Amino acid sequence: MKIIRFVSFLMLIVFAASCGSKKKVVTRKDDVEINNRGEENRETPAEVVDDVKEEMPRNSYHYRVEDYIRDYAPIAQEEMRLYKIPASITLAQGILESGAGNGELTRRANNHFGIKCHDWEGEKVYHDDDRRGECFRKYKHAKYSYRDHSLFLSGRGRYAELFELDADDYKGWAKGLRKAGYATDRRYPDKLIDLIERYELYKFDSDITKRPSPAYTVKPQEGSETHVVKKGDTLYSISKKYDTSVEEIKRMNGLNGNTISIGQILSVK
Repeated sequence: MKIIRFVSFLMLIVFAASCGSKKKVVTRKDDVEINNRGEENRETPAEVVDDVKEEMPRNSYHYRVEDYIRDYAPIAQEEMRLYKIPASITLAQGILESGAGNGELTRRANNHFGIKCHDWEGEKVYHDDDRRGECFRKYKHAKYSYRDHSLFLSGRGRYAELFELDADDYKGWAKGLRKAGYATDRRYPDKLIDLIERYELYKFDSDITKRPSPAYTVKPQEGSETHVVKKGDTLYSISKKYDTSVEEIKRMNGLNGNTISIGQILSVK
């Protein structure tokens, strides 16, 4: 009997120890899972915030413009070949008037230039502009909007003088459009020129004309000191180097924006 009691006692101890060890394993497993979640929670916010900071700008106006240029520059260049309208002007107008392709009229009707119905016999949409519910042309594809823009300018006598300008004279075109009545906004030419120079749209003209862009061939003022733009230069760094101001450099060189290009010659004094 004593032996049986002793064996039973040993078995009870082993069973209790076994249960205790299992409990510890479960507890440690839970602790590990909690710790892992804790570590993930400590690391994830910083990583996520960094990713968001990198991704968010893709929705900004700047990136929408770059996407627009990538998508529509070839169409603008084809129109330049056929109708002699600078691709830079066409692109800048498209960006400005379509909200870089995100305007309501553009999304509804593929109308990138806000051209109204007039004598149009195709599809139409109605959109609030100067007045409520005005009639605008609707296109099956954006390329037809670009073609209609070319026909609109080339087929109206009031724009005839523009076609006497050099095909890469985007400044002359920008000012001439406003003068001919294309837009009533007094700053319309400046807005076009700023877009062209900020995003270097004049390069698309050079691809067609096979001539250097005017941005690279600006003649320095007679008797002035000059600076050839190098990689890494900004108007601010150049102004400090020559003890002048950004505004003075822009005034001397007829710059509307802050964009400068490598190899460009600037008057600085």
